[in-house]
Amino acid sequence: MFGFLIAIIYLSFISLGLPDSLLGAAWPVMREEFGAPVSYAGIVSIVISVCTIASSLLSDRTTKRFGAGTVTAVSVGATALALLGFSFATAFWQLVLLAIPYGLGAGGVDAALNNYVALHLKSRHMSWLHCMWGVGAAVSPYIMGYAISGGAGWPQGYLIVAIIQICLSAVIFASLPLWKKYTPATIVSGEEKRKPLTFKEIVSVKGAVACFITFFCYCALEQTSMLWASSFMVARNGFPAEFAARFASLFFIGITVGRAVNGFLTYRFSDKTLIRAGQVIITAGIILLFIPNDSTTLCGFSLIGLGCAPIYPCIIHMTPSLFGAEKSQAMIGVQMASAYLGSCLAPPLYGLIANHIGASALPVYLALFLVLMVVMHETVERGRKGIWQTR
Repeated sequence: MFGFLIAIIYLSFISLGLPDSLLGAAWPVMREEFGAPVSYAGIVSIVISVCTIASSLLSDRTTKRFGAGTVTAVSVGATALALLGFSFATAFWQLVLLAIPYGLGAGGVDAALNNYVALHLKSRHMSWLHCMWGVGAAVSPYIMGYAISGGAGWPQGYLIVAIIQICLSAVIFASLPLWKKYTPATIVSGEEKRKPLTFKEIVSVKGAVACFITFFCYCALEQTSMLWASSFMVARNGFPAEFAARFASLFFIGITVGRAVNGFLTYRFSDKTLIRAGQVIITAGIILLFIPNDSTTLCGFSLIGLGCAPIYPCIIHMTPSLFGAEKSQAMIGVQMASAYLGSCLAPPLYGLIANHIGASALPVYLALFLVLMVVMHETVERGRKGIWQTR
């Protein structure tokens, strides 16, 4: 039966990725119906991000009180209802309002599932689960494209994904006894005794701030690369827009395939080794971006995506051993918040820099985040032999 629970968790990660690409895929059509400027998609995205950060910061309190299974089921259900609302929306303000439960649900399921997997499953599962997120994010544009090209329009795309999420939420609710059955009694008793940590207590844990900065820098680098790869190819290399859009997906392919491969590498190598290997590969990719050559640019973005693959899942998986199982939910919640903050702030900041300096600033910008990420991660690593837990 534990295998059935693992299958549900895998499906949950696919569902976590499904909504992430819908807005971008549908917005060109949606904005025309709503009479909204192109930039208004950013308003919806920011509301989602802010609510995701809020629910991530509250994950320690909610998971302790209700359990990982219940939080996951309710969070998926909230996201499903928000997507269902999107499919019936007739005005832009409704999208902004619906973005609130959407973001709260996404943050809740992300933090709860990551902590549950970090505590109970091997590192390979963490990599494969995040690969499943990539599968969900890759599939959803095709669902939206099918709906739009079929004549039903973007509402059907949201409706299809909402139905998938509703069904998954029902399955998770039905599986709640399994979540309790396969949570070790030692962890349950520890959770019952421990009060939720306050934010001040979390950041006072030795090594915590360095860990959070690592997450911020990683997601800043990842999201900036994903968002600006196409524009960089057009501005610096002179690629046609259609060609650049098509080959910008090399980064996404690199990170998704890399996580699938990384799951097998965890059989032989530690999380620490894989994180460092990923950082070396990212370094090679950024170096290639400095070379004004079409082939090196394409290879550079592919390598950056490949290097990103092990970092996020491996750091999350290390969290219980670094800070202790009793602190892991609180730590992972703030890790998620830090990650979303980096994703939200860094890409638009680069946009402002590019307006004044030019697209050639991208490799320098990415290199700065990489250097800070490496320094912060090595600071965290110095406490790997139990130093963090002693404070």
